[in-house]
Amino acid sequence: MSRTENIRYVAFLSFIAALGGFLFGYDTAVISGTVIQVTALFGLSEMQSGWYVGCALLGSILGVSAAGALSDRLGRRPTMMLAAALFFISAVGCAVAPNLDILVVSRIIGGVGIGVVSIVCPIYISEISVAAYRGRMVSLYQLAVTVGFLGAYVANYFLLDAAAGFRSDNALLDQIFHSEVWRAMLGAEALPAFLFLVVIFLIPESPRWLIVRSRETEAAKTLNSIYRNEEAVRFQMQETRAMIQGEVKSDWRSLLEPWILRAVLIGSAIAILGQFMGVNAVLYYGPSIFENSGLSSGDSLFYQALIGVVNVLTTVLALLIIDRVGRKKLVYFGVSGMILTLVLIGFYFFAGEAMGLSSVFLLVCFLSYIFFCAISISAVIFVFLSEMYPTRVRGMAMSVAGLSLWVGTFLIGQLTPWFLSQLTPAGTFWLFAAMCVPYMLIVWKLMPETAGKSLEDIERFWMKKKK
Repeated sequence: MSRTENIRYVAFLSFIAALGGFLFGYDTAVISGTVIQVTALFGLSEMQSGWYVGCALLGSILGVSAAGALSDRLGRRPTMMLAAALFFISAVGCAVAPNLDILVVSRIIGGVGIGVVSIVCPIYISEISVAAYRGRMVSLYQLAVTVGFLGAYVANYFLLDAAAGFRSDNALLDQIFHSEVWRAMLGAEALPAFLFLVVIFLIPESPRWLIVRSRETEAAKTLNSIYRNEEAVRFQMQETRAMIQGEVKSDWRSLLEPWILRAVLIGSAIAILGQFMGVNAVLYYGPSIFENSGLSSGDSLFYQALIGVVNVLTTVLALLIIDRVGRKKLVYFGVSGMILTLVLIGFYFFAGEAMGLSSVFLLVCFLSYIFFCAISISAVIFVFLSEMYPTRVRGMAMSVAGLSLWVGTFLIGQLTPWFLSQLTPAGTFWLFAAMCVPYMLIVWKLMPETAGKSLEDIERFWMKKKK
């Protein structure tokens, strides 16, 4: 690495873009503390409860479907601004929703924001990062997601605890913070959403996107701030030009080129499989699962907060080692641990009561599962997807892979209550363990190791596959 590279500036840009990940995490996880309350308030059935959770994921599918084209056409920065506005509107709408229909619409709007940031934020970070630190920088996004999870769990726990003692003469405030505290849980997202919208004005547009759009003067200005070396700036611009030379425009048909299609299909496969390995079932329904094991609602939210802490700390560890250890080795280690812990969780629900196993055993298994998940598939998925596609179609290609991810997430959100009811908790977690096997095989056999390689080098790897 050249000593002239301004890593602090890259980290600053990455940190701001990663704030979109915090909103992603908060919006995704906050629902876990509201399911029981909303289900009881509106008398929801199992499938209706699944829809309350899944409606935001439907919005995510809509958002991820449009995010690539929007970011390729408008730029990465304006697309992030749009997402921030959607999160803010959603949070306010949820807090004051007069009925279930408005609540669902507000959740869908937030879901669109989730889908957009899940594409554009990792793309932006990967495009402003230097190769030697790109894994760590993109992992900041995943770290922000886990901090968002933890923020939601902690907010849910303390808001529920504070609700009993809250009183206000204002009917709306009393409803939000006392009688229907789930409104405060969902509405608290408005503050970080507004902050995200403001700080985006502090960062420049992606230099790679500017080069694709023939705005090379602006691109050179940003690259000079990153590399502080004229020779390095010229090299980066030449590398990007070489990749787009002769390509007048990109459209969805470009994704059908065999070498690009291969990368898109592989990325889509690992994206959707990752959702059927249990993590989102734990994030969305953790408190419900813990309550079914005999805990009180307060204890179940506290256990969920512990899961959030482990998730954050493990993601920090992954961020520190991902560029040194490599993406694929983390997957091998972590997914192997996930299989073991999922089998043990299933065993607890199958025979734990007969064997006298306490809820502490279940908690340890869940915490171990989250550790193995956070250090592997959660840490690498957005790194893989942000690295593996050509610049000219990166937004669109990542949208396809992201669409697969959110379809899988929607199905898990919708089907988990049914799985737990029909397959039993034991069968559900054993199913998740089985889904880990094809994921590991795909990464082992078909994915390149991308650590330390430039985006152009990775693009050349896929181009060789067409020969």
